[in-house]
Amino acid sequence: MVMAPVWRRTGGELTSRDYQTLAQFRRRLRAFVHFSEAQARRQGLTPQQHQLLLAVRGMPDREWATIGELSDFLQLKNHSVVGLVNRAVSLGLVSRRPSSDDHRVTQIYLTAQGEAILEALSVAHKEELRRISGEIRQLLKVLEDGEP
Repeated sequence: MVMAPVWRRTGGELTSRDYQTLAQFRRRLRAFVHFSEAQARRQGLTPQQHQLLLAVRGMPDREWATIGELSDFLQLKNHSVVGLVNRAVSLGLVSRRPSSDDHRVTQIYLTAQGEAILEALSVAHKEELRRISGEIRQLLKVLEDGEP
């Protein structure tokens, strides 16, 4: 039998421990975002440029993305993504190619430079996630089970 989260088992009333755990979880997430932003800046990128590279490289089963897919991933409007891609192209991080299937669609690819920068950032991010994974798992356990 699956147990309901602790805040539902208590009739919707949150306990002090729930608030403390949620606050710690939020603090840990924000610390990771801060780490990520600092790592991007050390590589000469803005945090959004890093996320753009990751979105392109993280597409399942292919090595390119469309503006619409990037808009969805980055939670930005299409015109904002077009501007972000334009700046990334001028920095040599990505390239554009028309789709061979539909010339109305532009495919965004990483360049060798974009790939190299993303790899360095991804190694650092994996190491940081490994470092904090125990704390995150513990907080999730408390939120799911109400146990320390």
